[in-house]
Amino acid sequence: MAGPSHDPSLYRHRDTVPVRRALVSVSDKTDLLALAEALAGAGVEIVSTGSTASTIRDAGYPVTDVSSVTGFPESLDGRVKTLHPGVHAGLLADLRLESHERQLDELGISPFELVVVNLYPFVETVASGAEGDAVVEQIDIGGPAMVRASAKNYANVAIVVSPESYPAIIEAIGTGGTTLAQRKELAARAFAHTANYDRAVATWFAEGTLAEGEELPAHLTIKAERLATLRYGENAHQRAAIYTRVGGHGIAQATQLQGKEMSYNNYVDADAALRAAFDMVKPAVAIVKHANPCGIAVSAPNALDPIASAHVRAHECDPVSAFGGVIAANRTVTLKMAENLREIFTEVIIAPDFEPEALELFRLKKNLRVLQLPADWKEEPMDVRLVSGGLLLQEADRFPQDIESVAKDWELVAGERPEGEDMTNLIFAWKACRSVKSNAIVLAKNGATVGIGMGQVNRVDSCRLAVERAGDRARGSVVASDAFFPFSDGPQVLFDAGVSAIVQPGGSVRDEETIALAREHGVTMFFTGERHFYH
Repeated sequence: MAGPSHDPSLYRHRDTVPVRRALVSVSDKTDLLALAEALAGAGVEIVSTGSTASTIRDAGYPVTDVSSVTGFPESLDGRVKTLHPGVHAGLLADLRLESHERQLDELGISPFELVVVNLYPFVETVASGAEGDAVVEQIDIGGPAMVRASAKNYANVAIVVSPESYPAIIEAIGTGGTTLAQRKELAARAFAHTANYDRAVATWFAEGTLAEGEELPAHLTIKAERLATLRYGENAHQRAAIYTRVGGHGIAQATQLQGKEMSYNNYVDADAALRAAFDMVKPAVAIVKHANPCGIAVSAPNALDPIASAHVRAHECDPVSAFGGVIAANRTVTLKMAENLREIFTEVIIAPDFEPEALELFRLKKNLRVLQLPADWKEEPMDVRLVSGGLLLQEADRFPQDIESVAKDWELVAGERPEGEDMTNLIFAWKACRSVKSNAIVLAKNGATVGIGMGQVNRVDSCRLAVERAGDRARGSVVASDAFFPFSDGPQVLFDAGVSAIVQPGGSVRDEETIALAREHGVTMFFTGERHFYH
């Protein structure tokens, strides 16, 4: 429905608007008293709510409680404070119109020329790990209503949503009032502020594991802000930038502690490395090259320095490919691990934290990019991928925390059920294959990958590649395949190399051939019933 229309000739010109009355209600009290001092010094009436009013009053500045304006007390634990015609008529009255001015007089309502509002800390509350009602109570209702009303009425009202704007407002008050251009710019910021806020709320409601049968959202809004312009994209002729998603907690929010600026490819590889390293519960390291792991390992039993041990074992999988790789560790990087890297050319290392001595050693490698994950880092619950003309959305492929108990339900289709370390190695290999581009074949031994076949257009070639890279280490190793074997030729390659056990989803029409071949070679084989493609 179209809004009301007015004859343009009825409007009176209003460029500079003196500030006589201000509505102030903020959750972020930064520099609030400096603003209050300027307002009080200029004789501006300050109307305020709750803790904002108390803060201003305790500092010795006069303040009018909003309840005296509305004639109604703040109620429902503060949920209802400013939602009242006594407030909103003062925000929305267009005083370029004599009719609006006359109606305010008849109603006994005074207009506002300045509104200073910032919203409840919803994003910060979500980031703290709060859930349920604790988050819901940080959904601001009255605040966005005041912001939007004031921004709509920018011809008459200056709306301020950030302490960053206080100095300009203080200057304007001292020089006679706010200008039309200034108020329009503030209105643009205000609408962007409420839009971002609403997106964060909508995202929180949409996120989380979907219940069985629950539909994905009919509308999807993704808000991101440009963090940096990159030198180029995947190739030198492509322009690129990195954006941070509102409410994100990932690689885009990591802090770079040293090194050259990150490239597009650095970010892609670092994100892939995190995926691989943080699948593991034990101290683990993943080394990635061109978005594929060339080594994943957990620490050796009883290692004196577990994360350094994990790195050595990951590097041994494929030292040639590790040259110029990207490393992710799921524990604090120690001096010993840094010493391991002294002679290894590495593009990026990313971890939750670093020992000070490790950082001192890294400073000798000036080009090495060192990234520290945000304290609230977590894997995203949904995956989004752009395609031409749209995007794809899916639940993220994640392992449950109790993967060991899940493995008890794997179907044993050939050989004997392994015990102890052999079963642990199968679980490790199954986890590791999730982060390898399909068709993924992972050979593992003693909690470390020894051969990885990835990115091939058929599974038998991936088997050959994994065996070739493992060499003699293939004998006695265990194997994970991210999807079923369509023919028995792939398993034949693995059996000829001397593997001892295979875990795979199963589900091929030729499963019986593969099972028979495994039994013939005395190899244990499990079906998981679940695949882990990664494109």
